[in-house]
Amino acid sequence: MGGILRLPFHGMGRTTHPPILAVCAVLLGPFMVGFHIRLFGTGLVDLRGEFGLGVDEGAWLSTLATAPQIVLAPAVAWLAAAYGIRRVMVGPALVYAAVSLTIPFARGFETLALLHIVHGMLLGVFVPATLMIIFKNLPMKWWISAIAIYAFRGAFTANSGTALVDFYVQHLGWQFMYWQDVVLAPILALLAFGGAPYEPVNRDLVRQADWGGMLFLGSGMALIFVAVDQGNRLDWFANGFVIASLAGGLLLVVAFFVNELLVAHPWASIGAIGVRNVVLLLSIALLYLMSGLSNTSLIPNYLATVAGLRPEQIGQTLLYWTCIPLLVMTPIAVWALHRTDGRFLLFIGLCCFAAAALIGTGLTGDWSGDNFRTMCVLQGVGHILTFLPIIVLTVANGDPKKAIAVAAYIQVIRLLGTQTAQALMTTYLRKSEQLHSYLTGLNVERGSEASVSALSALSQKMSAGQAIAQSRGLTVLGQHVQKQANVLSFIDAFWLTFFCALGGLVILAFVTKAPKGPLTA
Repeated sequence: MGGILRLPFHGMGRTTHPPILAVCAVLLGPFMVGFHIRLFGTGLVDLRGEFGLGVDEGAWLSTLATAPQIVLAPAVAWLAAAYGIRRVMVGPALVYAAVSLTIPFARGFETLALLHIVHGMLLGVFVPATLMIIFKNLPMKWWISAIAIYAFRGAFTANSGTALVDFYVQHLGWQFMYWQDVVLAPILALLAFGGAPYEPVNRDLVRQADWGGMLFLGSGMALIFVAVDQGNRLDWFANGFVIASLAGGLLLVVAFFVNELLVAHPWASIGAIGVRNVVLLLSIALLYLMSGLSNTSLIPNYLATVAGLRPEQIGQTLLYWTCIPLLVMTPIAVWALHRTDGRFLLFIGLCCFAAAALIGTGLTGDWSGDNFRTMCVLQGVGHILTFLPIIVLTVANGDPKKAIAVAAYIQVIRLLGTQTAQALMTTYLRKSEQLHSYLTGLNVERGSEASVSALSALSQKMSAGQAIAQSRGLTVLGQHVQKQANVLSFIDAFWLTFFCALGGLVILAFVTKAPKGPLTA
């Protein structure tokens, strides 16, 4: 891994620029991105109300705010190598702050859509170069600690975002979902400017640029993202737009791979991730994304839709019982990675997710936030003990000379993999709820003894005439059926996350020890 320092970053004088500032800049970027994505997703209902948007317009705003990230994200590591950190980070951060300041004042869907497209594209700049800047600027002994901060931010922002949205809406105003970045982005720009020296453009790298490959991959993945993000709402393959977007995206991705075979200097050759251990670890990463939804999606959705809790109540559960264990376990995970094989930590992390999912399969309609405490603790521990070893082991098993190409594929998995997992889970919950609602409703329609008895008991409690009481009782019974169908669908979803964690453990059994290097104990 020491060879990664001989990438095109090497050879720049740093005597007057504290490199730790550049590292702080790129570590601040992921936190800023993570918080904004979570705030936007959680607060979309409030934003729709403030902007006067319908359901369809709100869904499209979400897609247009996120899809542009993937256009630039795979190429950012290459752009940093070719043009330098200052050019890649400082200007976009300042423009991003200006757009974040402007959005709350905008009106009209077209204006909002345009601003969010620019906002999302700039947001895609701040995460991808993080690992390469860490390896370039920090001594080897600090690499794992810096990667741990990067790994920590994903689960932390996802679990603390609900509480932060509620705080902004209740106390400061919904505008601060955007305006927090008006403060953070200039700080990022200042750190990048102070920590990275002025670097001349690497003209050799620019002359060999594979612009076609970057365009094909970025635009192709963005189209696939749009299809996935809108698929659940538009009923997937029953909708022509989803089919066209998916087909167009896949065609561009195929063109990208053909391009990489033909050009003299491929930007992101598939061979960069052809190492056996890297393929296995990236497969585990995809299963981790699905398992992690038991924490970031299933628990908050259940508490909102079934338990009927308010955002501040949901936020407190996630903040106290997931974020605090995550905060405590992060330095312990760093200490352990310096002393033992990362595969052992990865094994423990996946076991934590499997155990949490098994607890979730015992779900009932009476559960509230307190019932999820043990699950949340296991998930908080599982996040850092899974994601951190995946990153460390993937980098340790990779070829340092192909780090830019590996970074491109990692960004694709980070953005497209996360959204695909979320879309699949949403579809799975919807289909499962429909199935259970149908099967449970059959008993009511057929007049089973239990349903007749329940309907009679409910009717007797209604203080009205017989016909009205029976109608009200039937309505309440229908609500109970709907609630039970929702509970059963969440139980099915927890079983799905359990089997994903189990699948990760099976694949882990085939991961061999990483080569000796600064990231291996």
